[in-house]
Amino acid sequence: MLNRSLSTFMNAFTASDYTLYPFSTQNPKDFQNLLSVYLDATFFPCLRELDFWQEGWRLEHENPRDPRTPLTFKGVVFNEMKGAFTDNERIFSQHLQNRLLPDHTYSVISGGHPLCIPDLTWEQLKQFHATHYHPSNARFFTYGNFPLEQHLRQIHEEALSKFEKIKPNTAVPTQKPWDKPREFQITCGPDALAADSSKQTTVGVGFLLPDITDTFEAFTLNLLSSLLISGPNSPFYKALIESGLGTDFSPDVGYNGSTREAYFSVGLQGVAEQDVQAVRDIIDRTIEEVLQKGFEDDQIEALLHKIEIQMKHQSVSFGLTLTSYIAPCWNHDGDPVELLKLGSQVARFRQCLRENPEFLQEKVKQYFKNNPHKLTLLMKPDDKYFEKQTQKETEKLKQKIDCLSPKDKKQIYEKGLELQTQQSKAQDTSCLPALKVSDIEPTIPLTHLEVALAAGETPVQYCAQPTNGVVYFRAFCSLHTLPEELRPYVPLFCSVLTKLGCGLLDYRQQAQQIELKTGGMAASPHVIPDGTHLDVYEQVGVLFSSFCLDRNLPDMMQLWSEIFHSPCFEEEEYFRVLVTMSAQELSNGVPDSGHLYAMVRAGRTLTPAGDLQETFSGMDQVKLMKRMMGMSDIGQVLRKLPRITKHVLNRDNMRCSVNAMPQQMSLAEKEVEKFVRNVGRSKAEWKPGHLSVVEKPAPSGSSGSTHISGPRVLRKLITDPTFKPHQMKTHFLLPFPVNHVGECVRTAPYTDPDHASLKVLARLVTAKFLHTEIREKGGAYGAGARLGRDGMFTFYSYRDPHSTETLQSFAKAVDWAKAGRFTQQDIDEAKLSVFASVDAPVPPSDRGLDHFLYGLSDELKQVHREQLFAVSHDSLVAVSDKYLGVGRGTRGLALLGPENAKIAKDPSWIVR
Repeated sequence: MLNRSLSTFMNAFTASDYTLYPFSTQNPKDFQNLLSVYLDATFFPCLRELDFWQEGWRLEHENPRDPRTPLTFKGVVFNEMKGAFTDNERIFSQHLQNRLLPDHTYSVISGGHPLCIPDLTWEQLKQFHATHYHPSNARFFTYGNFPLEQHLRQIHEEALSKFEKIKPNTAVPTQKPWDKPREFQITCGPDALAADSSKQTTVGVGFLLPDITDTFEAFTLNLLSSLLISGPNSPFYKALIESGLGTDFSPDVGYNGSTREAYFSVGLQGVAEQDVQAVRDIIDRTIEEVLQKGFEDDQIEALLHKIEIQMKHQSVSFGLTLTSYIAPCWNHDGDPVELLKLGSQVARFRQCLRENPEFLQEKVKQYFKNNPHKLTLLMKPDDKYFEKQTQKETEKLKQKIDCLSPKDKKQIYEKGLELQTQQSKAQDTSCLPALKVSDIEPTIPLTHLEVALAAGETPVQYCAQPTNGVVYFRAFCSLHTLPEELRPYVPLFCSVLTKLGCGLLDYRQQAQQIELKTGGMAASPHVIPDGTHLDVYEQVGVLFSSFCLDRNLPDMMQLWSEIFHSPCFEEEEYFRVLVTMSAQELSNGVPDSGHLYAMVRAGRTLTPAGDLQETFSGMDQVKLMKRMMGMSDIGQVLRKLPRITKHVLNRDNMRCSVNAMPQQMSLAEKEVEKFVRNVGRSKAEWKPGHLSVVEKPAPSGSSGSTHISGPRVLRKLITDPTFKPHQMKTHFLLPFPVNHVGECVRTAPYTDPDHASLKVLARLVTAKFLHTEIREKGGAYGAGARLGRDGMFTFYSYRDPHSTETLQSFAKAVDWAKAGRFTQQDIDEAKLSVFASVDAPVPPSDRGLDHFLYGLSDELKQVHREQLFAVSHDSLVAVSDKYLGVGRGTRGLALLGPENAKIAKDPSWIVR
């Protein structure tokens, strides 16, 4: 359905005790189509034994492409979960829940442990579905402006009326409380990127809390959890994070309300084994201190302010967020309406505090100090962890094979061949509903923008929107004067800029003011490509973003003024804490986002901007941060940040934007003008070397745009006449049992008509070739192709049992496309999928952002839209050959995964 719909979201989520099937679309007909398919898939799935369930696990995985070794969707889930359990945070979180709630549902792994998946039989699957996936056990949630009556009618006619009501008996029993605390120790794989191999232990303490259907108690404990752990002013942050004993909080820290009875956990990761007891002592001591001191009023007010602004902030996933918020409680027969009455819960919470000043301390005493249902979980690395897992898998495989008679093996072999034949056939999707390309709106709605000059020269874009009383401010500062040796430190500079203090505020006071007055203040590095040329880009830039309630706008802009005028880079010890946490977070993200790192690395040598992307967000950045984490003298890094300040915190090469309600604009103009006048000028000089700067005006009213009024905005773009794209193949050796693969090819920039054809081609080869070859046949959890706005066409696979074989599949996909082995219906479906992304809803806070950041007017986007409509069979074949054929486009390859004998023998690969 991804290719027959304009869906803005479509997925399925597996929680510990329920499955959630969410989808969304802006098209009423599409909504009915998707609802029909989701009802069928949920309640009437095809569970015939002919579907080869039992053969879903490879019997001879040593020869994965041999036709005698078939694989089905069961193998996909097997490799998904193998990949999931390369993530040490996932391992810890899973064991924490299993051990803290050991008596029933939560003692098992809902997604399936890799070594248990092969034991699941077709009969068990069918029986489980018949009782659990029955309308009598279902709940329905809709959010949006389509008529509810139509939804209810369709649900009744297509599902409810076709079943007799049953009693599914799926209620989860309560956990029997313990009479004394328990302790467990588990193992995990070593961190291949660890700066200090002796500090890889994780210790956490968990406490069982009440039933989540007690909505006010759950609300209170959720707030209490935030007060205990969130931000540098919280007790556990001060005591644990700033102790220097670990690198970051332990996984799943804080309140977890996804199970029938909630739980709270706190601890540290990156701990030396000899410091484990010290961490446990700190946790106990901190609980005692909270009992004595309680919390400051400003901490509580900051948290309640956060709730207020979250209620007003509009996001495109608001409906999905609500669904996810109420699902756990409703699943256990809690009242979903009561759960959504946040305003009344805040009022009741305030009343409890007024009536009893020690209200929160009493909760701490009840649930933490005097709670015998307490688990201490210790996780240590084992150098042979993955080797042992592989050995267990091999033993399981042998056990399965030894139980097979010659007749069984023959049957499996024959079914496998039949499966392979079926997988190679084109699927008949005629039974599925579909939109047509003619259902797509031919034009986009215009977003009206006004551009004015603050302090006489700094362009500010104003976009009046229904923002629900919230003001959104952004500033972008180009860094074309930044010396090359400082580039790798820009992401760290952005990360710590709003966290180290400013003006007269130390870092704790700054954090408090940000929480009291704003919805967050952040800086992030950006490399912005030019839409007309692959080798032109707006060099390193920093985007400053924040939002606040309209009453707090002067306070928010004053905070920005102090950050720009007098940032603090003096707290060396706290700076080390921030570096350590950031490095740990990056490292933890590699197992789960390996395909993204592979894609960034693959594009490194293809454009000048590609090298910067790797520097800012690739494996080079991960390794740099891990090195910094182990430095004895972190001050040498801290001293680089004021040098970056000279190039970024000034109003030269700065532009700003404001999204707010019309009645808020006059105040916004006044405050932005004041902010800009307070920002200093740059004293840094441009040292071009072999680079050159080109000034390019963004579209405005004077250049023909109908929706933009005001003066032109000049963007300073960088060119490098000496740059020559070249191929690079990199293999990052990591102790994963699965691979993440990326291959990137230079193609065409955004304004080139070929870009539109390539965008449709990416969806076409994903849906009609790569999904079948790499996911269905190859067993990878995910695979596809995408085209970036920068003109990079990228193939990728995710949690993939293969590597070089997958690269061969990428090449076969190109041959398939060049041969034009697709129909007009295939093209139309690919266009639907592309337009689902192009026309994804944009929240009021982000409207006009494409123009502000990239210089893309609605007129330019409309031209691109018409180019997408015009994509044809001939143009798809032409761009396949022109850019993707052998010897056509320069390409880069990258792989994250285990040792590979073929690559080790190939001198064209760089192994790291």
